[in-house]
Amino acid sequence: MHHFQVADPYVSSVLSLTGDPIQGSAIFQMNCAGCHTSLSDSQVGPNLHLVSQRKSEFDLIRQVTSGQTPPMPQFQPNPQEMADLLRYLEQI
Repeated sequence: MHHFQVADPYVSSVLSLTGDPIQGSAIFQMNCAGCHTSLSDSQVGPNLHLVSQRKSEFDLIRQVTSGQTPPMPQFQPNPQEMADLLRYLEQI
């Protein structure tokens, strides 16, 4: 299983950017909320409330981009979008 290192150019790029939680929320609503809403008991994916306290930024990036946790699809957000999504996830 591939683990990202700090030297990974994508991860380094994401972590060097300042994320915008407003943009991150919009990205989340479009791509993630269908399976990760916390308003219903019938969600497919886990509740992401306080997820940033359970997973590191590296783990969150890997989770989104790897495609290794079906049925979650593999996403390829650009580094700014991923940075925005991280900032949003830190607030929920």
